[in-house]
Amino acid sequence: MDSNLHTAYGTSSQALLVRNRVLRNTYWLLALSMIPTVLGAWLGVQFKFSLFSSSPFIGFMAFLAIAFGFFYAIEKTKNSGLGVAILLGFTFFMGLMLSRLISLTLGFANGPALIMTAFGGTAAIMAVMASVATFSKRDFSGLGKWLFGGVLVILLAAVANIFLQMPALYLAVSVMAIGIFSAFILYDVQQVINGGETNYITATLAIYLDLYNIFSNLLALLGIVGGERE
Repeated sequence: MDSNLHTAYGTSSQALLVRNRVLRNTYWLLALSMIPTVLGAWLGVQFKFSLFSSSPFIGFMAFLAIAFGFFYAIEKTKNSGLGVAILLGFTFFMGLMLSRLISLTLGFANGPALIMTAFGGTAAIMAVMASVATFSKRDFSGLGKWLFGGVLVILLAAVANIFLQMPALYLAVSVMAIGIFSAFILYDVQQVINGGETNYITATLAIYLDLYNIFSNLLALLGIVGGERE
């Protein structure tokens, strides 16, 4: 075999092994991150945790400050075991943040069924989008800037609705969020597959946020359209 061809083949094989390892570790850490999320949500429900009880706007700003603090810490420690611990701490915090929505949903007669439906729907979206990202020959890297723009629109609309309190806007934001973060799974998974993302902690954080936003918005929609009062 030609030496140049042998070198190219070896490099290609090594890159493929690295990508497969990053993807495998990402999925394992993603599964592990569900444990502190569920624990945080359970504790939040038990102790009626809420950042928004006094002022929704101040609560939202506090949430962003804490979340971006975690993002900064994860980025600084992503190449060490400490990064895993901080990521799991972040997922616990996100579970706490989810507890208010869980409590409201459990107030419906069919609350547990709504939660399981949202969980199943989120898992189905993940399975479909990850499969498309894995097996499709289409390049989804160009979606990044458009999806980021969509997230900014969602944030601005969410802040505006704190003051406007418009149910129609809330529904529109939820539907938009489900669509955007579903597309983000395509982008984030393919980033790992194509070698654009080589750190499994960063990859896990990105996909976790996709799933979290899909689940929370899907659960909110199900509660609005299918919640049964006791």
